[in-house]
Amino acid sequence: MNTARKLLIAALLGGLLAPLGACNTVKGVGRDIESVGEAGARALK
Repeated sequence: MNTARKLLIAALLGGLLAPLGACNTVKGVGRDIESVGEAGARALK
């Protein structure tokens, strides 16, 4: 297998795996925002 083909495969795998890591980050931010909203709602009661 030549070097160009190895680089292409590595780039494709990286491109496919990168969004999976970002999903956890986005989900975590969503949870943080939700908890702030719940705390605000409790404070207003």
